[in-house]
Amino acid sequence: MSVPDLPQTESSRPMTGTLFVLSAPSGAGKTTLVKALMARDPDLRFSVSFTTRKPRPGEVPERDYFFVDEARFEAMVAAGEFLEHARVFGNLYGTSRTQVDAILAQGRNVLLEIDWQGARQIRKNAPHCCSIFIMPPSATELERRLRSRATDSEDVIRQRLSQAFDDMAHWHEFEYVVINSDQRQACDDLGAIIQGRGQHLSAASAEHAAAVKAIIAG
Repeated sequence: MSVPDLPQTESSRPMTGTLFVLSAPSGAGKTTLVKALMARDPDLRFSVSFTTRKPRPGEVPERDYFFVDEARFEAMVAAGEFLEHARVFGNLYGTSRTQVDAILAQGRNVLLEIDWQGARQIRKNAPHCCSIFIMPPSATELERRLRSRATDSEDVIRQRLSQAFDDMAHWHEFEYVVINSDQRQACDDLGAIIQGRGQHLSAASAEHAAAVKAIIAG
């Protein structure tokens, strides 16, 4: 006879949490989804990345990013302090191995928000992680979202669109794919994956894969 799962308490919390890796093209709504997911799940911890870029208006050091210069970043790379690192649009970004390991050791789940290149490194350095790719609902909506920011020139918008399609070409490298056509539903989908109920969102699902390919095809 099987024994039903018991609800977890602080004393029964597993010794090690799970590392969840989220990637998406620019304009897919990843950052908004991450904020909504964090608000829903108080046990979920966000890994704050290191970067060499300058803070943007409203960003708070050590909450949004650890802002460092290139010399310090390169020294950290040489010391093996990153689970992943990459140069994106001329700036360096990296995930602290020590920070992630410390949170996981507390039995907490950790959420990383990184690009597909970083996700590839994470899967190599932390093979037990769970990787999730977030897709926009359509190519048309992706372009609309990028243009609605009204802060970039036409050349920059075209560059970001081209980069977005390059990013989406790597969706099949991830375990799960979430299509962000409705924010509430997409957040529900992410929550289901974290709770181990996201089998219907598997990138290996033929039906789900067909929907993703249709988005990329436009």
